[in-house]
Amino acid sequence: MSTTTEHAKELAHARRLLTEERYSEALTTLERLLRDDPGPRERAEGLMMRLVAVLQLGPAAELTNALEEAFEANQAAPDLAIFGALNALASMVAHQMGSLDRCATHLVRAARALETIELTDAGTAWAWHDLAVAYSMAGFHGHALAAIDRARQVAVSIGLRGADFAAPELRLRLALSLDQRGDSDGCQRVLRDLVTDLHHRTHTGEIDIIRPTGLTAYGYALARLAAFAVQPEGCSVDACSEARSLLDRTRCAGTGLDLRLLGTACLAIAENRPVEAIARLETVAASDPAFDAPEAYRLRALAHLAAGDFASAHRADRQAFRLGSTHFERLRELFLEAVAARLDSEELRRSVAGYSESQHTDPLTGLPNAERLERHLSKIITRGEQVLLGLCDIDGFSDVNTEHGRSSGDLILQRVAGVLNRVMRRGDFVARAGGDEFAVVLPAAARPEIHEIGRRIVTAISEEDWAGLVPGTRVGVTLGWAGVSDDRPFGSATEALAAATASVARSKATRPPARRS
Repeated sequence: MSTTTEHAKELAHARRLLTEERYSEALTTLERLLRDDPGPRERAEGLMMRLVAVLQLGPAAELTNALEEAFEANQAAPDLAIFGALNALASMVAHQMGSLDRCATHLVRAARALETIELTDAGTAWAWHDLAVAYSMAGFHGHALAAIDRARQVAVSIGLRGADFAAPELRLRLALSLDQRGDSDGCQRVLRDLVTDLHHRTHTGEIDIIRPTGLTAYGYALARLAAFAVQPEGCSVDACSEARSLLDRTRCAGTGLDLRLLGTACLAIAENRPVEAIARLETVAASDPAFDAPEAYRLRALAHLAAGDFASAHRADRQAFRLGSTHFERLRELFLEAVAARLDSEELRRSVAGYSESQHTDPLTGLPNAERLERHLSKIITRGEQVLLGLCDIDGFSDVNTEHGRSSGDLILQRVAGVLNRVMRRGDFVARAGGDEFAVVLPAAARPEIHEIGRRIVTAISEEDWAGLVPGTRVGVTLGWAGVSDDRPFGSATEALAAATASVARSKATRPPARRS
């Protein structure tokens, strides 16, 4: 068995392989390390870096398990830098799966974790780097540039190479986003800055240690300017030749953006071969629909302009703008949903504060827990009062945990809690009864309304946008009532809960089987 020192050397070697984007070799090194039973801290770091490689190499089916395993390892040996990096990577996974709300949630968690770190190290620098990349992928370009600046600051302060954190692809994404939304002048300014940075690094010799993705980004910046018929200042050779040289010397894997293919289309436009450019663009596969697709249409517009087909250029430009704007529309919707969730949470906490002490609150949902539910029922029954108890069982919840991981299950439980709190009347008691079950406690006077209340609960839960929260998921609920048809008070809280549980079981047994699509 290797020693801690040997494990540290293997981790450093794996980090260097990741920096050079040699993901397959890094994955082999990390798998060997993890089989050697490293210590908790080394295991957590190894699983985090393994997730970086899996994210680049796939298959996508492995991402959820790799993410879950890495988070669990960090819980065993907590480290804020690793926690921040894991949330940044989880944000990329959520973005890849099309869940923008989970993507944004992980971005916030990552930033908050990294902001609290006082004693920085290499892990902190790379965590800021990963967060910058995650911000950029999600379209938060200003946040991405601020995060990569933090990464470089930390790196320089501890003696790491600043060139490893150049990340020109972040500024390239910003430039193309500006152009796709109509600001071509702004795009060209950023591209010129990138080319100036390229020539500076070439002069200092740093270009030889720039990551492959960075070289491709520099090459594409040159090619994109050439497509605009702009010759950058300081080019010692023809811009197209320099761009082609950079694009041809790299083979980026797992970047989610075929810059090399798009770059050849740019060069065809610049060299007055628009028909060839359009043909090349037909073969572009949009691995990142929020980025590749609008860029391909924007290049089509430039190619049609070069060919003198102004009507086709206008249509392509409109399509590029539409695709580019879709992402920002989703961000606006997410903002509104976040405000609604915050209001739900505030209302939920005010409601809970009226009848529950903090030690009897479920930490995940903010609702009273099972113990507080039992105490509340016992108090009512002791007074000799009748009580109506509804038990809500989430259908197929175990499948969500199995297919998407416990973190996705937690998101669903939190959303169900918010829905119940929103649907129920002021003063009604809502609790988490345990696992995937929730309880509602109503006074006997509510008996005439019980069916309408049940209908509101089932409808509200079924109409939530569950696929937006956890892609590919549908959530329903089975509701069982106790005390509805019997005027006799229950003898104990246990008796009431047993009656509600039996009612849920009867509802499940008499419900027709779900139709599979």
